[in-house]
Amino acid sequence: MPPRSLSSGPAAFGPRLVEGRGTLSGAVVQALRSGGTPLYGEGAEVEADPWGEDLHLALYLLYELHYRGFAGVDDAREWDPELLRLRQALEARFLLALREELSAAPRTVEDAFAPLLVEPVDLSGSLSRHLETDGELWQLREYAALRSLYHLKEADPHAWVIPRLTGRSKAAMVAIEYDEFGAGHADRIHARLFADLMADLDLDATYGRYLDCAPASLLATVNLMSLFGLHRALRGALVGHFACVEVTSSPGSRRLAGAMRRCAAGAAAEHFYAEHVEADAVHEQVVRREVIGGLLADEPALEADIAFGCAATVLLEDRLADHIRAAWTQGLSALRRPLATPPGAGLAARR
Repeated sequence: MPPRSLSSGPAAFGPRLVEGRGTLSGAVVQALRSGGTPLYGEGAEVEADPWGEDLHLALYLLYELHYRGFAGVDDAREWDPELLRLRQALEARFLLALREELSAAPRTVEDAFAPLLVEPVDLSGSLSRHLETDGELWQLREYAALRSLYHLKEADPHAWVIPRLTGRSKAAMVAIEYDEFGAGHADRIHARLFADLMADLDLDATYGRYLDCAPASLLATVNLMSLFGLHRALRGALVGHFACVEVTSSPGSRRLAGAMRRCAAGAAAEHFYAEHVEADAVHEQVVRREVIGGLLADEPALEADIAFGCAATVLLEDRLADHIRAAWTQGLSALRRPLATPPGAGLAARR
């Protein structure tokens, strides 16, 4: 008798699939829609631009099978051998590009994090500073739409590391994640707070709604978390990523709360970032002393990986900021598809 399939048929819920942006992402979309094997030319995955739209959309779609999947796609595709084979090839391409780009980056925790612990005197290149002082409402809406691809599943990628830690690092990581997930209160889950922010900005808070709008530079920042989170071998890099986010979050969140207040975006919009100012200031101390400190006490050989995770985060966030600034400087949308004008009620009534 053949083994029973885990399949329960196409999922009734989940985000919708989007159209591909090239050979590889198109092959993934077609495979998910048809239930078949991804079809693409020999060597396409090796030749793909590691920073490009095609590779990063393909990776994002493959990673999403491990989160909420897609409407109409069988949940069993999460472990489809052919999809996993393609994902492995794309991950290798992305990871190699990161390592080559960061070949001269710091390899110790102290050297990697020292520049992040002091706020720069010159913030002229800071995206959050621009939004705080000069940002317009349409720019805040674009920024929120882009960030929604992570914030609507905030902390989920980092939860993968918990079973891979022990002792101090595990206890501290769980304590931080407990806060991220609302400390037992569904209405305080950070992803829920971000959905409330989106409502204030007259954005659609449906999970994955703005995937079609997001450029490769944004997808890469989310893919990085999934890449680190889904590989035990990269647990040190995930801790480095998480620590980098927590260390840099509080000052940026303070500026973004100010931007929301200045533009009268709404109480929930301001609250999301105000919440992160206080929470992440505490988390920064815990993650550096206990999560990193505990992990290094248990596995000192992972120090270079922690430093790499931090450096990779900074690199991709800088690339994203450069993309957004370049578009906005020209008065253009930073999204692949500009947002619809919000309805006359909502935002306009508050201004």
